[in-house]
Amino acid sequence: MSHPVVVITDTEELDPGPAVRLLSAAGFEVRVVGSRAPDAIAAAARDADALIVGYARIDAALFDRMPRVRMIATMSAGHDMIDTDEAARRGIWVANLPHAATEDVAVHALAQALALVRRLPQADAVVRSGGWSQDLADVPRRAGELTLGVLGLGRIARVLTRIAGPVFGRIVAHDPHAADWPDGVERVDLDTLLARADVLSLHVPSTPGTRGMVDAGLLARMRPGSLLVNVSRGDLVDPDALLAALDEGRLAGAALDVFPVEPPADDDRLRSHPRLLLSPHSAFLSDASLRAYVTEPARNVIAWWTDGRPHTPVVVPSGPTATASA
Repeated sequence: MSHPVVVITDTEELDPGPAVRLLSAAGFEVRVVGSRAPDAIAAAARDADALIVGYARIDAALFDRMPRVRMIATMSAGHDMIDTDEAARRGIWVANLPHAATEDVAVHALAQALALVRRLPQADAVVRSGGWSQDLADVPRRAGELTLGVLGLGRIARVLTRIAGPVFGRIVAHDPHAADWPDGVERVDLDTLLARADVLSLHVPSTPGTRGMVDAGLLARMRPGSLLVNVSRGDLVDPDALLAALDEGRLAGAALDVFPVEPPADDDRLRSHPRLLLSPHSAFLSDASLRAYVTEPARNVIAWWTDGRPHTPVVVPSGPTATASA
């Protein structure tokens, strides 16, 4: 009897070795393509039962070239690289990776917020230039007297509110879609959130309704001298409006882990503005998350093959083609 075949498309900087070992031990033949190119994927997956996908685009044309595929596992929480409507129509499962870096991203958001509050980049620059505490331009504010505002209350934001609760004086949040509400977090409308937050942390997905939402109008409604943190999606923030708010002093600072274009161009003012704290889309990074990004998709494929259902499905097809052929 032939082994089921799983193809790993693109892994970027991740090591596919742990996934290969897990899948091989479960009886799979594993092929690592190491590319997003449709022709390379189609050649490797012509007889594949399942795919593990990084950023490669899997659309109807590619599905046509992989007629046996019945399961796709993404190496991320996002699954917009997969044509999920087409997958459902063809009876193909799609599973994502919702929890691999939840704690890491929440901790990164808190770390960036506190670095802004305590003015750590400025303090670092003073010491490196030969100065000392008397040379600090501004005295940091006490976090326990400040309000943390959270826009969007998904899984990462909920962890953030839990770990930030003992640090900040108050936490307020706005999310019209949240079904339940965590203890210790005050539910407010958007205008109240913007008016009260000393630090505003963004935690909303990129959709047609949210792209560019942090524009000049929204920034003007924020509390004067407040701080902005974005570990969510780069296209939520209008960069020109952000730079203008920083130049004019309406915002005291901002921390960005994500950008409209990644990486930013060398001459992009986002790279050089003194009131910006930057990280290279690394909020998700940890030794634990890097392991999970490859092992958990493999476990999704194994669960689908052995039990008929992956652990974290986002497309649940119906009909006989939806099941594994074991």
